[in-house]
This record gives sequence, structure tokens and C-alpha cells, in this order.
Amino acid sequence: MTDLSFFPPFPPVSLSQIAEWAGAELQGGDGAVMISAVAPLEEAGEGTLVFFDNTAYLDALGQTKAAACLVAKKHAGKVPEGVTALVCGEAYRSWAQVLAKLYPTAMLPAVQAQSGVSERASVHADAKLEAGVHVSVGAVIGARAEIGSGTRIEANAVIGDNVRIGRNCVVGPNVVVQHSLIGNDVYLHPGVAIGQDGFGYAMGAGGHVKVPQVGRVIIQDKVEIGANTTVDRGANRDTVIGEGTKIDNQVQIGHNVVIGRHCVIVSQVGISGSSTLEDYVAIGGQSGVRGHVTIGMGAQIAAVSSVSDDIPAGGRYGGTPAKPVKQWFRELAALRKLAQRGKDA
Repeated sequence: MTDLSFFPPFPPVSLSQIAEWAGAELQGGDGAVMISAVAPLEEAGEGTLVFFDNTAYLDALGQTKAAACLVAKKHAGKVPEGVTALVCGEAYRSWAQVLAKLYPTAMLPAVQAQSGVSERASVHADAKLEAGVHVSVGAVIGARAEIGSGTRIEANAVIGDNVRIGRNCVVGPNVVVQHSLIGNDVYLHPGVAIGQDGFGYAMGAGGHVKVPQVGRVIIQDKVEIGANTTVDRGANRDTVIGEGTKIDNQVQIGHNVVIGRHCVIVSQVGISGSSTLEDYVAIGGQSGVRGHVTIGMGAQIAAVSSVSDDIPAGGRYGGTPAKPVKQWFRELAALRKLAQRGKDA
């Protein structure tokens, strides 16, 4: 197979520079040593930078041939001889900061190096694009839409009438945005759908009457939304996603949902209409949130859980229905004992 990298190699960088980017302290090494590659622990060689953050990889750390390793202070003594330790507060976070410097293009969900507005895009005469907007082949931008400078609209994306998109955003291929106001530095990965109808019907024996959804979607600055995630517009108020929130692939967010700042929502989560997530909430993959509940600030929901009632701020909940983690673990342990007792009877 042809050895083809999709990210351009970076010029060699000194350990001193990497330590500065990472907020790390060199331990037992020469800051003039040059780094020319990054790799996993087990694949590293001369001139390679690695990181260590998980004790499951202690054996790999002990055998690594890397030039240097980003590592937390508590694990610095595990770094083998001949490998320079870059001691930092949080190795994984420092690794992210360094990679962002070495591979800036990997930070964006951009697909093509399109510059300017493609002749094969459809931009309505009444749309307003600031200087420096890039629009790729097949993209459609509707009437009175406004897009800020530095934003990229990738191939076959559709931006509806009157939509507002801020500066330095990336709207990935096949994304559809309608009835929405989007801030700055927002990344929408391929296939995202924003602002379509919420699921609203007045149900009855004679048939289900569709309820018009007349709200909007408001997405604040520095939000990132993963591939094929859907965000419904509000029914009679706005669906809101707060600043800095990160949403994984294949998540469903219903109408009137309000998500606070810096939340983390992992893949295949479903959040039903009119729910509220306060700031810094984290929800594990494949969990569900019932409509009209509130999850308090800083609460954490374990993967594959079902939230059917309000969760207090700072709570750690899991299970179906979700309950405090300690209680959940006790119940699981009790079930195991019962199952074993029945097996031994």
C-alpha cells in the first residue's frame, strides 16, 4: 500500500519548544534535541514524541524507544532511561496542545483546500458573505443568509434563508443548516442537520395533527458537533447549545432543549424535547434523557443510562432508570449475589 499521509509532516521542533507549548518541565534531557514525529508508545523511534496517561500501557511505556514522553509528575519515574520526560500537569491535555501546533489542519473538519467561492456553488444574490469566506463545489447558500469571514462551507452543504453563521466556522460536507443563528469558531462535521422540524404532533384517535415548529436553533461560540448529529429547532422557543460544548457523532437533540456551556455529550445520546442541561454536564454514550427534565451543573451520566427525573448539580448517576452511582453499584452487586446463590442452590 502506498505510504500516504493526509496531514503534511511538520519541520523538526526542539524539545524546549515542545515543553513551552505543553507547559511542561524537561526532566533529564537536552532541550536542543529535535522532534520530527509523533507516535504511539509501542511504535516510537528516534526523534519521536509520545505521551503516557493510562496505567494500562505501563508495559509499552517501559519498552518505548521514543526520544521524549509527555507524562504527569506521578508517573515520571516510570519513564525509561534514555527517554526524556516532559513533566506536566495533565499529559493528555498537553499532548492535545502540542498536536494542535504540529498539525493545525487536523483541528478542522475541512475536506478540500477550496479557496474563495466556487463557480459551481449556488449563492443567492441577497446573501451576505464577508471577505475570506470559502464556499466549495455544490454548496447552496440561501437568501439573506449571512456568513462571517474565515468560515468554510464545504461541498454540498446547504445554508437556508436568513441563517446567520459567525466567523472562522467550518460547515462540513452535506451539512444542512436552517432556522439557526450560529456563533464564531463553530465546527459542524459531515452530515450534521441543524434546525429541521422538531417532532411535534397533537395525537388522537382520528389521526395525528402536526404542530408547526416556529422556534430557532442558537449555537454559541466554539461549539463542535460530530458527524450525522441532528439538532431540532424549537417548537415555541429556541433550542440552545452553549459556548464550548462538544457533541459527538450521531446524537439527537430535540426541540426546545437547552444545553449549557462546556458540556460533553458522547455518541448516540438522545435528548428529548424541553430538557435542560446546565453547564459542564457530561453524558456517556447511548444514554437517553426524557423530556422536560433538568440535569444540574457539573453532573455526570454514565454510558447506557436512562434519565427520567431531574438530576442534582454535581450528581454522578447511572443505570436504568438513572440513580446515584453508589446506589447503582450496590444494586448490581446485590443482583450478582442473588444470581450466584440461585446457581449454587
